[in-house]
Amino acid sequence: MEEKIDIWLVGNTGLRNPNRIQEGFKAFANSPYVGKLRGKENEIGFMNFLNDQGIIQNEVGKDTSGSHARKWRLMFSKNGFIYPQVKKKDGDQNELGNLDDITPFGRTFLKADTYPAVQECYLRALSVEQFAMPDGKSYFSPLRWILAIMLELEKRTGSSEIARIEFALWGHTTNPSYSIGEIVDNILDLRARRKQALSKRNFDKKEVTERGRYYDKKADNFLDYSDMNMRYLRISGILQRKGRGMVIAPAKHILAEKLAKSTSNEESLMIQYKRLCEGAELPTDNEDTAKVLLNDLMKQMKSRQILFDISDLPLNTATEINIARRRLEDLLSKTDEIQYAKEQCNQWQEIADYMELLIKGGGKHTYDDDNVIEVPKDETPAYLEWILWRASLAIDHMVNKPYEVRGFKLDSDFLPVSAAGGGKGDLYCEFNDFTILTEVTMSTSSRQEAMEGEPVRRHVSDAVLKYDKPVYGMFIAVKIDTNTAETFRHGIWYARGDIKQRLDIVPLTLAQYREYFMAMFRTGHASPEKLRELILLCETRRDILNAPRWKAYIGTAINEKISRMEQQKGFAEKEKNQVISPGALVYSPIAGKGQVIAIEVSLPNCQTKSAKFPYLNDIPDEIKIDSDGRKVYHDRFGEGTIFAYTIAFKNAIISLSYPGNFEKNSIRIME
Repeated sequence: MEEKIDIWLVGNTGLRNPNRIQEGFKAFANSPYVGKLRGKENEIGFMNFLNDQGIIQNEVGKDTSGSHARKWRLMFSKNGFIYPQVKKKDGDQNELGNLDDITPFGRTFLKADTYPAVQECYLRALSVEQFAMPDGKSYFSPLRWILAIMLELEKRTGSSEIARIEFALWGHTTNPSYSIGEIVDNILDLRARRKQALSKRNFDKKEVTERGRYYDKKADNFLDYSDMNMRYLRISGILQRKGRGMVIAPAKHILAEKLAKSTSNEESLMIQYKRLCEGAELPTDNEDTAKVLLNDLMKQMKSRQILFDISDLPLNTATEINIARRRLEDLLSKTDEIQYAKEQCNQWQEIADYMELLIKGGGKHTYDDDNVIEVPKDETPAYLEWILWRASLAIDHMVNKPYEVRGFKLDSDFLPVSAAGGGKGDLYCEFNDFTILTEVTMSTSSRQEAMEGEPVRRHVSDAVLKYDKPVYGMFIAVKIDTNTAETFRHGIWYARGDIKQRLDIVPLTLAQYREYFMAMFRTGHASPEKLRELILLCETRRDILNAPRWKAYIGTAINEKISRMEQQKGFAEKEKNQVISPGALVYSPIAGKGQVIAIEVSLPNCQTKSAKFPYLNDIPDEIKIDSDGRKVYHDRFGEGTIFAYTIAFKNAIISLSYPGNFEKNSIRIME
């Protein structure tokens, strides 16, 4: 294939995240620029409007031509949210609609209030065959074409997965004028040769150079554009991330098959535009197809043993069937999120690496050629909420569900769609005995207190009234402004009825939280109790220090607590193979200081199966304790095991299981 290569673009490199389009389009719909997006004055005006609305961050003097506005306009029109410009050779503008005015499909997009509804809008838009073929007579849909390639890959290999380098060289550089069989042959050849390569990075560079011989622009575009194109294709919901590549979502497999049956047609561009602007039909709009998809989804959920009930829903029309399907998809998504949450305790180092990127203001961290994490610089607020949500999931032990903790939306790859809206706190982590409300901001200026002081206190106050347990607040930012610290140092808020509250809110820098978070996992102390201990420790001096000194104390207190945790780890490892001494002094975060007074031992050969021995002054003569600290040898009943210690605290005598209660409740042997 030595013809000239071209790369199709379903998105725009100036607007790499399609999840941002809806908030920009909502702002546009309420602006004076509807139908008025052309001409330098309007372009600059709309760009400044987006900047004023906080949709974009245009640095002073960086863009004076209005290029930002043109990029947003292009994405609005390409997805059918506004009427695109019709060239004379393709028809009359009046036949389609007023240039840059909001289309009926655009109105539908504005009403999409759930992420699945947003995904369906993009799926309809991406299914339209509006990209010109090389012959200049017909048009194709990149989404349908890529699905056809992936389904052929699945047919040959058993998996629909397409890797990043495969997509970069043989995905967005091709179209239905190519033989799909030859495309897949080239992908599989590339895959086999890459598997044998000692250096994947050098191999990829050579392949890009070779393929670039037929491309008259920068070779960097192969990989650069592929990341953006795959992100736009994934927002359809029919594809999901697999490593740095993509795979067809299992729940949407039949839909993928239906869409891939037609990848191009010879209908006029005007017909495609009309279909786009009205809202293109999908296979699911057909009742029979909708039933097939619903039945397939129910089969998948039964195979995964996920309980569901749609018996209360009518299934007489395609619309009703699709409502039932969306309910099941929502349940499936929540089930997957619960599983994702369980995995986070093993991802703590990656979570810490994301925090480091956020501290730097965004960027990439490369583990190897196929594993890279990234925080886009213009999405740091959303990623900050997301990574602290993941950190909370890693610490675990919450009684609320992971999707109840967060206020922001996730895409199908569990990446953040956007930051949470106003009106409530960022993260609500409810535990058995207390709740921690975490508020975050990327703001570092003196405006931080003005933007966050009132909302954070109000949200914590509301939580205090809502939960019948103690509520603690953590305010985390890359940098803590001293005025913000002063506001939280007092923590005063008057609830309804002039009820005075003194709130527990501790301001932490992201770097401080990151160090403590890593220390908890390094030392085996990751627990919500350790977070509460930190909050209470940081609060101890707030009444006697001014804001600058309180900030300094928090930093010192965190470092000292991390040091103690490290020492406790060493002590615990040292003590693991030693006996707890008779009369040992212990410390409980809940009950305070106590003393061991008795030992409880299981003895299988004893009629009562267990026995309690005094353990205040000496080890009883009739028993010997093994060096592992657990096994016991009784003169009469033989081998046994220590299962509890009786401890006298100031206000109670308590039997605590060993080692269970000692680990769970952080009982510490005092030196």
